[in-house]
Parts: sequence; structure tokens; C-alpha cells
Amino acid sequence: MDKEFSRILSEFLYENQLTQTEFAKAIGVKPSQVSEWLKGKAKPGYDTLKAMAKAYHISADYFLGITDTY
Repeated sequence: MDKEFSRILSEFLYENQLTQTEFAKAIGVKPSQVSEWLKGKAKPGYDTLKAMAKAYHISADYFLGITDTY
């Protein structure tokens, strides 16, 4: 399991039928930030990763690429 964060996030959004805007609102960031992540130009910090896991009730390990299930 060694996927790039951008691919992990892209798959998560697709599988959960979420738009970048919906995802951004749920975790408290701007949609443009999500866009940067999807392009591979940036990665979320600790607090944002924590917000992602909390908002969707899944382990941060999924977004880190440690596990492939959430």
C-alpha cells in the first residue's frame, strides 16, 4: 500500500460521491486547498488530517496510505 495522497483522496471523493466543495466544507478548509491536494501540489497538515478522519469517522491511516480500507 503505497499510494500518493492525491490518489487516495481522489478515490475517497469518488467512492463517497463527494465534491471538492462538500469535502472542504466538512473539514473546514477552502475548496482551493482540496484542489491543490488532488493535483499533488500540497498535502494536509496534522490538524487537517485529524479533521478529515473525524468528519468522516474513519482512521487517519486510510488517508496516510497505511491501510486501504476505511
